[in-house]
Amino acid sequence: MFIVVNDKMQTDYQYELIEQEGQNFAPDFKPELTPPKMLELGVFEGKYLNDCRTEFPSYWFENAKTASLSTPEINCFKLKSRLSLQEWQRRGWIIGPDVRGWFQWYCRYYYGRRIPDIDAIQIKRWKAFSRHAAQIRLNCPLLDFECRPKQRQALLQWAYNPFI
Repeated sequence: MFIVVNDKMQTDYQYELIEQEGQNFAPDFKPELTPPKMLELGVFEGKYLNDCRTEFPSYWFENAKTASLSTPEINCFKLKSRLSLQEWQRRGWIIGPDVRGWFQWYCRYYYGRRIPDIDAIQIKRWKAFSRHAAQIRLNCPLLDFECRPKQRQALLQWAYNPFI
């Protein structure tokens, strides 16, 4: 199946779903959260994917926390959690056709798109992010969710379980 993307940030971008949704991930890529769960828990201040819902299955958005303006209170840990897109671009975090960054890549990968070279880069970035979970385990009492809330929100936005 082919997906055609026409939203505020991409026009006539097409990709093919070559895997079943949520299946056949790279062996070293084991995200702990699905995109629908991440949206339900509150990621990116409710402002992410709002104009491109038709690209993904509607059930992903049934329990999603969304807003027309960035709303930090929507985030799971109730705080500002993101840099501007311009800052992501400046830092070189926008890779390939995923103009919204890592989470867009993950949504498309989870949905079934595969681009081996880009997938390898993004999976490497995801693996490197595990250091934040290690810092929480090292510095926070077990299940103290008020300890390091920014790191916990960041973990959530990278498909790691922030409730450690």
